[in-house]
Amino acid sequence: MSAIKNALKAAKAALDAHQYDTAIENSTKVLAEEPKHYHANVFLGLALGKKGRNGESEKAYRAAASTKPNDPLAWQGLISLYEQQGVHKLEDYREAVAHLASIFVEACVIWKELYEGVCRQLIVLESRDDKTRCQTVVDKYTDFARKCGSRAQYRHSLEFVLPGSDLYEYLEGRLPHPSHTYTRISEIVEQDEKEKINFEIGQRRTRLGAKIDQVTAEVKKEVLQGSVLESLYQHVIDWTDDDDTRRLYEEKLLQHAYDTLLVLPQAQKNGKREEVIRLAQGMVIIKHPFALAWKINLEWKDIERLGELDVGVLREYVELFPEEGLSKVLQGYLESEVSVLPARAVDQDGNQDDEHSVPIMTVEDRLVLMADGLEDSPNSVLAHRIMSEYYLFLDEHESAAETARKAQRHVVTDSQTSGLPLANNSDAINILLGTALVQYQAPRHHPEARSLFESILVRKPANGSVLLGIGLILEEQEELHQAVDFFERAMKKAPSTMIRAEAAWCRALGGDYPRGLEELEDCLPSVEAPDLRTTALKAQILYRIGMCLWDMDHSKSSRRDRNKSYARFISALQTDANFAPPYTMLGIYYADYAKDRARARKCFQKAFELSSSEVVAAERLARSFAKTSEWDLVEVVAQRVVESGRLRPAPGSKKKGISWPFAALGVVQLNKQEYAKSIVSFQSALRISPKDYYSWVGLGECYHNSGRYIAATKAFEQAQKLERELGSEVLGDTWFSKYMLANVQRELGEYDAATGKYEEILNVRAKEYGVSISCLQTSIESAWRNMDLGFFGRAIDNVQQALSIAKDVVTWSPNAFNLWKCISDLYSVYTYVQSHSTDISVQDMKWLLEYESDPEVYSHLADVDQITWSAFESVIESKDTDVVLRSCLYAAILAQKRALGCCAHDPYARATAWYNLGWTEHRAYACQRDAGSGSEKGSMQYLKAAVQCFKRAIELESRNAEFWDSLGIVTSQLNRRVAQHAFVRSLYLNEKNARVWTNLGVFYLIEGDIQLANDSFARAQSVDPDHAQAWLGQGLLAAQLGESSESRTLFTHAFDISNASAIQIQQSYASSTLDHLLSSPAISDEAVTLLQPLLALRRLSKQTRISISCEHIYALFQERIGSYADASTTLLSICSKLEADYEKSESAETLERFAQSKADLSRSQLAEEDFESAADNAETALALTEETTTSAIRVRTRLTAHLSAGMACYYQGSMDRSIDMFKNALEETQEDPDIVCLLAQVLWAKGGGQERSIAREQLFDCMEKHPGHVGTILLLGVIAVLDDDRDIVEAVSDDLHSLRTRDDLNSQQHKQLAQILHAISVLYPAKEGRALTQMSEARTAVMLGPSKPYGWSQLANLSDEVHPAEMAVLGAVSKAPPRGDSSAEDISEVYARTRRVEDIQKAIMLAPWSPLGWRNLPQL
Repeated sequence: MSAIKNALKAAKAALDAHQYDTAIENSTKVLAEEPKHYHANVFLGLALGKKGRNGESEKAYRAAASTKPNDPLAWQGLISLYEQQGVHKLEDYREAVAHLASIFVEACVIWKELYEGVCRQLIVLESRDDKTRCQTVVDKYTDFARKCGSRAQYRHSLEFVLPGSDLYEYLEGRLPHPSHTYTRISEIVEQDEKEKINFEIGQRRTRLGAKIDQVTAEVKKEVLQGSVLESLYQHVIDWTDDDDTRRLYEEKLLQHAYDTLLVLPQAQKNGKREEVIRLAQGMVIIKHPFALAWKINLEWKDIERLGELDVGVLREYVELFPEEGLSKVLQGYLESEVSVLPARAVDQDGNQDDEHSVPIMTVEDRLVLMADGLEDSPNSVLAHRIMSEYYLFLDEHESAAETARKAQRHVVTDSQTSGLPLANNSDAINILLGTALVQYQAPRHHPEARSLFESILVRKPANGSVLLGIGLILEEQEELHQAVDFFERAMKKAPSTMIRAEAAWCRALGGDYPRGLEELEDCLPSVEAPDLRTTALKAQILYRIGMCLWDMDHSKSSRRDRNKSYARFISALQTDANFAPPYTMLGIYYADYAKDRARARKCFQKAFELSSSEVVAAERLARSFAKTSEWDLVEVVAQRVVESGRLRPAPGSKKKGISWPFAALGVVQLNKQEYAKSIVSFQSALRISPKDYYSWVGLGECYHNSGRYIAATKAFEQAQKLERELGSEVLGDTWFSKYMLANVQRELGEYDAATGKYEEILNVRAKEYGVSISCLQTSIESAWRNMDLGFFGRAIDNVQQALSIAKDVVTWSPNAFNLWKCISDLYSVYTYVQSHSTDISVQDMKWLLEYESDPEVYSHLADVDQITWSAFESVIESKDTDVVLRSCLYAAILAQKRALGCCAHDPYARATAWYNLGWTEHRAYACQRDAGSGSEKGSMQYLKAAVQCFKRAIELESRNAEFWDSLGIVTSQLNRRVAQHAFVRSLYLNEKNARVWTNLGVFYLIEGDIQLANDSFARAQSVDPDHAQAWLGQGLLAAQLGESSESRTLFTHAFDISNASAIQIQQSYASSTLDHLLSSPAISDEAVTLLQPLLALRRLSKQTRISISCEHIYALFQERIGSYADASTTLLSICSKLEADYEKSESAETLERFAQSKADLSRSQLAEEDFESAADNAETALALTEETTTSAIRVRTRLTAHLSAGMACYYQGSMDRSIDMFKNALEETQEDPDIVCLLAQVLWAKGGGQERSIAREQLFDCMEKHPGHVGTILLLGVIAVLDDDRDIVEAVSDDLHSLRTRDDLNSQQHKQLAQILHAISVLYPAKEGRALTQMSEARTAVMLGPSKPYGWSQLANLSDEVHPAEMAVLGAVSKAPPRGDSSAEDISEVYARTRRVEDIQKAIMLAPWSPLGWRNLPQL
């Protein structure tokens, strides 16, 4: 025991001497003997703590505390240890402080119990000392938590000393006041909740599909539902002694409760709502100026009438919050005449008996104040409800409806916020909205208003406002008996003069005028009050009395009587000068009965100014403005009526709609060329009045002017249907719709139908200029269209028809610009179809131009183009071969000059006239240039005249892109700089014109700038891919660069998308196609390839005098399709022209072309079997080409001539001469294999043994030099069969079989090959026998050529089956022209082999000269 004490003393001494290791050693010795020794553990803990061994120190202190829990020494050591470690041990620190404080509290209690009454003074002293130490510990811990801990730890340290704990009672008076502690805790919780809400919102808003409003509500709900702030606020309120603090935390408590209510689901709102209302009412009772409390108290009251509100509370709110929006609204309402709440007391002097009185405001000031208040309180239901009611009182129905709609939305929001149904508020606002909609733009909104009223009537069947509203709606819908019933029900609920008057008026409208008049007059005595509303009602009653008198007697004398209706209308205006309907009736009185138009117009204007609902006055005004062409005023009137909303009746109403304002708007917009708007207006009119004839006509005209021709056609057809239904007695003159329909058909290209309708109108209105000119223009447009399609005869028929119309029009309107423009066009047509120019009458031409004309009119540009009236007379009297063409050109130019004289006072028309004259001059230049050699110089006068015309047109209208383009075209040959400038200027004005880009490309092509030309053509193609001239230019460019394949493709595409009048395109296409045929023998005889260029050249020959080269190409195409007679005729014409040309020029080139034409002519005559002429022409060609020149044309010409002469001599029987020709051809062509084959055939045909031997030798030599030549192999096979030479047959058979797989054989060679192989299989069968050999040969032919008819035909001959014959028919028919070259005999033969009667009949019909069909027919 003494050792323990010594060790403890030593440990204590070591601690005092700061020898902590010694203290640890001695304390450890004690604990080794007595592990639970209290002081040893305390000393050990202290020493270890000083050495920084905190964990071991804490363990020692804990051991000591467990030994003596109520001894403060160990706990004080722990507190010191934890304080040294900082924030990491703050929770343990709190625990230690709690234990130590509890020790002090328990010690105080024990002292009181043990020494109560013994030594009170000693107890007080000891207790005071312990409290001081306890307070020190607590204060030190709290201060440490504030400095080092988190907000939550600091909050926990504050909660340690809150009321309700033993420590608070022990240290009461020594701790801060609870209100301060609760305030600090609440501030900490406020900050924590705010940070948590912001953090969670920031985290969750980044999730997929998250919406910020939804996320915010969810987070606030989670945080606020678990919040302790309301409890803390209540504690602050309960403990604080400061009124300002209490009021502040009452506000915070209400705001927090309100915010919590907002985010709670509907099922959980009840309890919280009651709490919010209780808090708000408490603040209102004590008049605390917290706006939220007052608004909750006012806005959440579910009242049916505003009179149920506490006026005292309202006035207190106004006094407390004078700048609030709701306060301003309430202030104006409480002082207004519409208020149902008691007004302030007023003394005898008119002053308000109130210390808070305000000056009395005017109506205008009050309305401004309330409007500002409503703007400042955008979410207040009460403010919107009051303002809507006030707007209704002022008859501002639009504002009332708009305000009530906003109030509807706010009521829903408040109901969702508070969880209250607010049914009375909602019904009251719906009644206000329905009442406003009854009057606003009636009857547009009547269905909505009636729906609102009927929904309220289910819950409140006796509501007078609802019954009155439904009655007014039924009155407007002319459901008069039902309306009277509702008015009577409303009278029972709330009797009023207004309702009695409405009921009486309904009876009058229903036809019971005496009773209605009597009841209206009974209402007059009760409307004598001087207020505004009563005055308006009295004016209305007087007006309706006047209307009853007006409608009771329709006689003129009664209506003229100024003591009847007139007097009542005047009285109504004297009562209320701003009541519009009496002005309308007075206007009708002055217009129809007093015959005073000036007064009538003033009355109508006044009525319409006062009310846009006065539709009758508006219609009268619109008609009067339309008569004076004041279209802007018509538009204003019609637009205002449309905006009034009175045009369309409500669904189910008996009242008819009013369509004339829409029709008037349509007419005005049509005059302004606003076609889209006009279409909408006419469609609106027709929805109201489907049988409005003039609206259909107007709609059709709008569709026509906007390019919607199909829709226009339907509109005019509907108008004509109404014409038939209603008749001319109702509609009057209706020719205009037929005229417009004809215009539409003209735009659609239905020229015949359009012309027919024009003629129908002219049969009735013979001298209608517009119709006559339209008919004339349509005929000319039809002529141009037929020219484009290649129907030149139809085009001339159209011109003749136009000419007859022009001859008629010129007799009664000779000075019309469009007339002479059309006359010029119809004569220009003849210059494009020169083959029909002989059909024109020169005398008619002269009569037309001479009719009422002044020769001076034709003198424009006479010094340039030399075309005058005398020059025209000289031309038509001359005997030249081209007199008709020149007459047409002169007539076209003179007609354009006369058109120029007809528009002297219109600069724009004059510009167009110069432009038209310029193109006519250019056409004359083109025709004279193409007429032949020697005309180029003489035609320049027309080109110069065209330049002058286009310049003058540009002077008059410089921003017209077409004029600049035309100037560029005509100056391309005269001045390149001017031409380029003109093209660029045209593109500057309109860069999306493909024609100008093409013209610029041609200009660059002529100048040799390949790159710019290509760019221009490409730009033209991008602007308009269907512009054929751009593709032609690209093709010419490719041809210039030597890209023949590319140029042919471009020419073909240009031809495909062009019209039949494109001369250059047709020439280029035909020429490129011929070059392609010459370079590709395999397709040279395909009908499809030949057909299109042949037709193009045929059309070209009809249109103009084509060049000799083009005519020669035409002859070659005719020859290739087998039209040998036409080819011979064409070539004879070419030879005669070339001969005449050679006689003038003696050109070697002309002589060479003449020889070539003679050679081609001999070939065509040979095909016609005119052998003598063929031989003569061939010899002529040979004689003309005997010179030693080696040009390619000479070589081809001599080869053609030798072959033609050889064949002609052969068929004439001159074998020797024929053989000589072929030999000469061989020499000149270095033994061409084709010529060798021809020579061998002639030698064989001569029949001599020597000749046949020579033929064999020639063929064998050719076979050696040209091993794969088809003709040689075929001839050797034939000769071998004819000679019956098996060795040669076997030698040639392999070559013949190899030919089957080659692709360069044409159909004729395939047929010859099949025939030879068939003959070989018959004459030289294999070992298996003749039948099997023939069958094998036929099957092989079918396998190698299943689409060819030859193999199937052989198989059909060898088999009794029908299938091979049917396949032969399919093959032959599929190769029929233009898809192939199967002849009529080929198709007839395969039909005949099917052994069916119908097929044999087809065979005989296809080739009646073929014997096979006739032979097979008797067998069946």
